Amino acid sequence: MDTDLWGLALLALGGFLAGGAYALWKIHRVLGLLMGACVVLAVASGVLRLGYFS
Repeated sequence: MDTDLWGLALLALGGFLAGGAYALWKIHRVLGLLMGACVVLAVASGVLRLGYFS
């Protein structure tokens, strides 16, 4: 159960970061791109933590 909670929390974090990356893209593209990379890492960690590929 604890693993599932961490996975869902990482997916939620990825969603919040995606919104921030989208908003930041209009102002500063480099920082938006870096935040987009953080989105990819958070979502990938969440998906792997939930065990979709194992």
